[in-house]
Amino acid sequence: MLLNLSDYGKIVKNLSKNEVHPMKTNIALLRGINVSGQKLIKMEHLRALFAELHFQNIRSYIQSGNVIFDAPLESSTTLLGGLIEDAIKGTFGFDVPVIVRTVDEIEEVVTRNPFAGVELSKEEKFYVSFLTEEPTAEAIAKLDSFKNDVDDYIVQNREVYILCRVGYGNSLFSNNFLEKQLRVTATTRNWNTVNKLLSMTKS
Repeated sequence: MLLNLSDYGKIVKNLSKNEVHPMKTNIALLRGINVSGQKLIKMEHLRALFAELHFQNIRSYIQSGNVIFDAPLESSTTLLGGLIEDAIKGTFGFDVPVIVRTVDEIEEVVTRNPFAGVELSKEEKFYVSFLTEEPTAEAIAKLDSFKNDVDDYIVQNREVYILCRVGYGNSLFSNNFLEKQLRVTATTRNWNTVNKLLSMTKS
């Protein structure tokens, strides 16, 4: 059974007393920090914030806001994302959307890569946009109206796989564009980062 906020608080209280509780590993993906001098958060400060939330085995990867952490087994990713967002707002004074996925979910993202057989040229780059929720069929149809010969993408569940043939900076399918067309919050990572995060959970 998934926890509500009240139940989570009770478990955290017990964790603070060093009581043992079953945990699971999650990955938090923050949107839009440390970009062009905006919403600056040092990773050591971010890890400290996660520790204050009584998460365990906290590790961060690069400055874009990727944090691996253990949380109570019954915690939903939606609950965890909300807790982290509230803590960031309270500590740093600005809003940062946070998308949380379990390790199993990230592993599934890698396993069902629809471009797995594509050999990329030096100019081509591969990205995944993680969405807060699965977009509607209507929203996907709207996005499909922008298909072109330069980039390719595939929407699967709560992810958009994007193959950028002239680089992400020149792609129509930016994070902001996807959010506008699909009407969901998103945060985008390159394929190397996705695989690195998954490998870090195994070490």
